[in-house]
Amino acid sequence: MQSSLARPPVLAGCGERRGLAAVARCRAEAAAPVWTASRASAGPYTGRDPEVKKPAWLRQRAAQGEKYARLRESIGELKLNTVCVEAQCPNIGECWNGGGGAGGEGDGIATATIMVLGDTCTRGCRFCAVKTSNKPPPPDPLEPLNTALAVASWGVDYVVLTSVDRDDLPDGGSSHFAQTVKALKELKPGILVECLTSDFRGDLEAISSLANSGLDVYAHNIETVRSLQRVVRDPRAGYDQSLAVLKHAKGSREDMITKSSIMLGLGETDEEVKQAMMDLRAIGVDILTLGQYLQVRSSYRAGELFIQNLVRNNKTESSMDPYAEITKSN
Repeated sequence: MQSSLARPPVLAGCGERRGLAAVARCRAEAAAPVWTASRASAGPYTGRDPEVKKPAWLRQRAAQGEKYARLRESIGELKLNTVCVEAQCPNIGECWNGGGGAGGEGDGIATATIMVLGDTCTRGCRFCAVKTSNKPPPPDPLEPLNTALAVASWGVDYVVLTSVDRDDLPDGGSSHFAQTVKALKELKPGILVECLTSDFRGDLEAISSLANSGLDVYAHNIETVRSLQRVVRDPRAGYDQSLAVLKHAKGSREDMITKSSIMLGLGETDEEVKQAMMDLRAIGVDILTLGQYLQVRSSYRAGELFIQNLVRNNKTESSMDPYAEITKSN
């Protein structure tokens, strides 16, 4: 007596495989994309339709334009380094042209992040493209003055100073940073200066020295959540050490704005991000930026504008408070 169940159909190419499992495999094979020599040369199949065009923002034109050329020439003549160049930032045309595109159609204030203490870092964080060495060249003693001269000539109102890590220097480069800030303030007293610093190996004296140099914003990035520190950052950096830097900076000058940043999309959970936010707020950090190494159009300039207004508002409120000086003296 034959079974009343219908026999499964046999797909072309399945040979004598007639079981349900075999048929399922055949159907899956038939539906799978055909692997060709041209596909093999393009890399493994990712599931993305190769006919779908990538979004327009994924491509940036080569940087050009009058403002870009002027900044590039000035930086080259004074032998300055910038994060924009050393980190191979794709937004360099947008920022150096003043907020427009890479072609020079911007109409805002040009922004460049100056990198002091040379172009060679003593640490090797995995997200960074800056070159590394255990024994980088000594800092240029004329760099603080040259930096101030360049920035003053650009006519900017807000400048960001950052640096490579210099574990080879006794104070991690803190005094070099401070000299640059003082030179900037002497040449252009009204300029607002943000310093995005290393952790100075946790040297509290180095942190205090820079915090009291006249800068307006003390920035130090924790980079990622606690669980991913060893994956993302150099082993000499650490979550708790970075928190200690920011806490001590705020304690050195309570009227100074402190700032930190976290990269997203590295495998962290929402809860870990929230915990990092709470940890930063608990030590008085005023500003937190969240970034991602994906979209090439940057909101960094918008962040600088926000901080610039915040600093000036704080100064205005302090000058209008009749009890501010009395409180400080007590």
